[in-house]
Amino acid sequence: MPADTLRFLDTAPAGYLAIRASSQCVVYANATVCRTIGRAWSDVVGRRVHDLFADSSADTVTALLSASPDADTETPVGATADLVTGPDSVLSMLVMANRDIQDDDSTIRFTLHSATSHRIREQTLIEARDGALTAQATTADALTRSQDALEAAEDARRVAEAERTQIQILATTLQRTLLPPVLSSPPGTDVAAYYHHAVIEEVGGDFYDVFPLDESTWGFFLGDVSGKGPGAAAVTSLTRYTLRAAAVFDRDPITVLQNLNTVLYHEFRGDDPRFCTVLFGTITPAVDEKTTTIRLASGGHPPALHLRADGSAEYIDTIGGQLVGALRTAQFRAADVILEAGDVLLLYTDGLTEAHVGPGKARYDDAGALETFANDAAPTTAARIVDDLIGLLNSFGSGLQDDVAVLALGAP
Repeated sequence: MPADTLRFLDTAPAGYLAIRASSQCVVYANATVCRTIGRAWSDVVGRRVHDLFADSSADTVTALLSASPDADTETPVGATADLVTGPDSVLSMLVMANRDIQDDDSTIRFTLHSATSHRIREQTLIEARDGALTAQATTADALTRSQDALEAAEDARRVAEAERTQIQILATTLQRTLLPPVLSSPPGTDVAAYYHHAVIEEVGGDFYDVFPLDESTWGFFLGDVSGKGPGAAAVTSLTRYTLRAAAVFDRDPITVLQNLNTVLYHEFRGDDPRFCTVLFGTITPAVDEKTTTIRLASGGHPPALHLRADGSAEYIDTIGGQLVGALRTAQFRAADVILEAGDVLLLYTDGLTEAHVGPGKARYDDAGALETFANDAAPTTAARIVDDLIGLLNSFGSGLQDDVAVLALGAP
């Protein structure tokens, strides 16, 4: 048998045996047969073919060895026989036999397929065909009765989808204008941020920014405006630009929040009052650049987290600061933070802490889960803690019902 033919047969998915008719011994077995019966090629070739099949299939094998004794040597003869695959196991095979007649002897070729899988495929095909015919008849009847309704629904769907797409484009475009296109890093500081949209069709009120005040000092803020939609977007835009402008004239964090409070209180105290929560701070690297000084003030915002290089984490005490824009005269809380090498300051909005988890109205941070999360994450970097928070937010699934903004400042 040519070498190319042998290579083809050896890799064929079906089993293949070549048997000398005179001795009824196997002269060739492909790899599929050897793998199926769990024997080496040398243990198969040279054996009587009857030894490879169960005793109960002896008559069948004998009949197959007598396949096509007449001149029509290409017509296969098929039967089912049990192939021995172990001491106490057999596998039912569909065996197709052909005889090659030569001058001095003849060779019988056995081609073996699993009879079980063959029957399963046949039954599966029959069931699939019957199911398809039934489904086809049912579908045709349903289409006949409801074609007009489907066309009307499709027209309505196209209109609604076009409107929804337009709203998404407008909302996304507007949201981008409320966040910095590029977030710069102060000298000696790493910065990372992330914004999660809870509902893509609505403009959220979360915001953040980092910006230079002079060569040595930078300002930063993160906050959350009440409500959503165009009204919240207007307040967010005004808040961002007021904070940046106020910091240029007087960078003291409490003074900056007082100026913002004056603007928001006078601008939105009518029928649609608006307010926000904000953390505003300044960053000043030390002369030796081994430490970074942060002055921070809070207006009703969740406290920032200080993740230290020694593996600990704790909240910055700014509790007591009041909402910005809600009162004519509001009180704000300030704190100073020293970032050593490897420390990270993490700011976030309440969409993170108030995500619904578990049954009922349980929220993520009701039992201090965020501080535990921070302790487990420290020591870390700005980029790594933001990546960890993205994974945490993704784990909330549908429980994450509000926008979330996070901002991390790290000392490398």
